[in-house]
Amino acid sequence: MIPLVTSFSPQEESQWLQQLTKQIPNQVFKPLAELSDLQRQECELAIVANPDPQALASLPNLVWVQSLWAGVEGMVNQLPDAKFKIVRLIDPHLAETMSEAVLAWTLYLHRDMPHYARQQTHAQWQQRPMVRAKDRRVGILGLGELGNASAQRLAANGFQVFGWSRSEKQLAGVTCFHGRDGLTQLLSQADILVCLLPLTSATLGLLNDDTLSYLPPDAALINFSRGAIIDDIALQKKLQQGEIRHAVLDVFQQEPLPTDNAYWRMKNVTVLPHISAPTHIESACDVVAKNIRLYQATTKIPAAVDVGRGY
Repeated sequence: MIPLVTSFSPQEESQWLQQLTKQIPNQVFKPLAELSDLQRQECELAIVANPDPQALASLPNLVWVQSLWAGVEGMVNQLPDAKFKIVRLIDPHLAETMSEAVLAWTLYLHRDMPHYARQQTHAQWQQRPMVRAKDRRVGILGLGELGNASAQRLAANGFQVFGWSRSEKQLAGVTCFHGRDGLTQLLSQADILVCLLPLTSATLGLLNDDTLSYLPPDAALINFSRGAIIDDIALQKKLQQGEIRHAVLDVFQQEPLPTDNAYWRMKNVTVLPHISAPTHIESACDVVAKNIRLYQATTKIPAAVDVGRGY
């Protein structure tokens, strides 16, 4: 018996249960609420998505939990003393989806689409000088699975690509930086900055008034990671003063983004409803099923989150 512990609606939870059962027909999956006290005692594994910590506390013998999301910082912060391992979703299709979004919105900024959209509202016919891809410098913060795939896709489309990570990395076709000094080096060269970092104590508020000041004049920003990595007051000031020409924001500190938030009304901001790399149920369940089969056959827990790092 494997419980599903989520914040989903009953309809959403039913869809996940159906797909999981299809992937592993000999395994019983049930919502946590349907388990007896004895069944809860016997559970070694749970499948979770934004779980209530109190709900997980009712499963005292958990060995590990499989998240249905790639981002698990919320769970890590809520469960700092958890005795069980947390396994995040590592879906190769997710990296492909994210790289597609990164390319699409980089092209949107690269080809001045926000400016042309504003011109249309004034019936203004005016061509802007075109910058070649090879002359456009794109910086990517975070070179994990998502950042790696995105960097390679941008490089394949002719952009100058720079990447930054906490520790040293090397990627073909990408100029890589690391550490604090490397961060300022990358920022100072990024005509378009793409944030794909995990949210940790080290990245919280990383893009603030100081660090954003290193960006070249007329730079643009894409945030597809977590809202709390950006200091909103600092970013809004830079946008209002024209130091950053445009920001594409898909993630926010509060979601859904409140209707009174200033970002909605800023002409040089594109607000997206957290759609850059949505989880695909069938693909995600395929990954989850493989992890479950591995554990049942070998008792080997898939690669778990390093709680100290937060991912």
